[in-house]
Amino acid sequence: MLDGVLVVDKPAGPTSHDVVAAVRRAVGQRRVGHTGTLDPFATGVLALVLGRATRLSRFLTASTKRYVAGVRLGVATDTYDVTGVPAGERAPKAVVEAIAPNAIEPVLARFRGRLEQAPPPFSAKKIGGVRAYTLARRQAAVAPAPVMVTVYACQLVSVEGGLVTLDISCSAGCYVRSLAQDLGAALGVGAHLESLRRTANGEFRVAQAISLAELLEGGMTRAAARLVPLDGLLGDYPGAQLTETGVERIRHGQAITSGEVRWLSPPFGKDEPIRLVAPDGRLLALATQAALGADDVSLLRPTVVLV
Repeated sequence: MLDGVLVVDKPAGPTSHDVVAAVRRAVGQRRVGHTGTLDPFATGVLALVLGRATRLSRFLTASTKRYVAGVRLGVATDTYDVTGVPAGERAPKAVVEAIAPNAIEPVLARFRGRLEQAPPPFSAKKIGGVRAYTLARRQAAVAPAPVMVTVYACQLVSVEGGLVTLDISCSAGCYVRSLAQDLGAALGVGAHLESLRRTANGEFRVAQAISLAELLEGGMTRAAARLVPLDGLLGDYPGAQLTETGVERIRHGQAITSGEVRWLSPPFGKDEPIRLVAPDGRLLALATQAALGADDVSLLRPTVVLV
C-alpha cells in the first residue's frame, strides 16, 4: 500500500471526487482522499492523501491556497462562476472595457487581510442540515452564513477586454467565486469567476504535480515514483526527535516525557502540532504539548499516530 501524497494537476471537467475514484482504481487501494475540493471547471493542484497519510488530511487541508483567477466583468451569475446563468442585467461592453487597472487596484485593497465573506448560494455549506447547493437547485432562497477568511495577497496581474486576472493567496475556506462576485459588485458592473487554477496548496506546488492522464496511464508504478512520502510531509511544523524508548511509547499511543526526547525545535505554541520523528528521521506521529505530569515532567501527547 502507498503511504504519502500524490500532487495531481487536475484537468477541467471531473469533480475532485471523480479524481479520487480514478486514482483508487489506478493504484488498487481504497484509502485515497483529497485535501481541498476544486470545482469541476477549475484546474491545478489537487493533493491526494494515500494510505496512512489520510490521517493527516485535516492538517494538510488547513494549509494556505494560491490561485490564478480569471474574473469576467460585466455580468454576475447565480453560481458566481462560468457554469451559472446570468443574474441581473449585463453591463454595456463599452463601460466594462473602460475599467482601467487604476480603478481596480483600490477596490482590491478591500479584499486583502482578515475579512467576513459570504459563501456562494451554490456551495457545500449547510443551512439547517442541508447543503446550500441542494436548496439553491430547488430555487429556495439561500443565504449561507458569512465566514471569516484571510486573503494574504490579491495581486492584479492583467486587465484585458473585461477579463481581470488575479494572483490570490488565501486561507482554507475562502471562496474565490465570492471574491469575484464581490469585486464585480464593488465596481458596479457585476462579475463572475471565468477560470480558476490552483497553483499551490500549502507545501505542494503545481510544478511538482503529475497530470491525471499520466498518472492513470502509469498506474501503481508511476504513482509510487511521484509519491511524496510521509517523512516529507508537514516539514514546516516544529519537531522533536525521540529516543528508541520514545518510539516504543508512541507505538502504544503513550505520552512522551522530556527524558525520551533527543532534541526539540522551538518555538511552538500551546496546542500547536509537533512532528515526532524517530532517530532515523521517520515521521512517527503528531503531538501537542500537554500540561505537566504528576511528577512535574513535561509531556507530549500524540494526537495522530502513523506507526
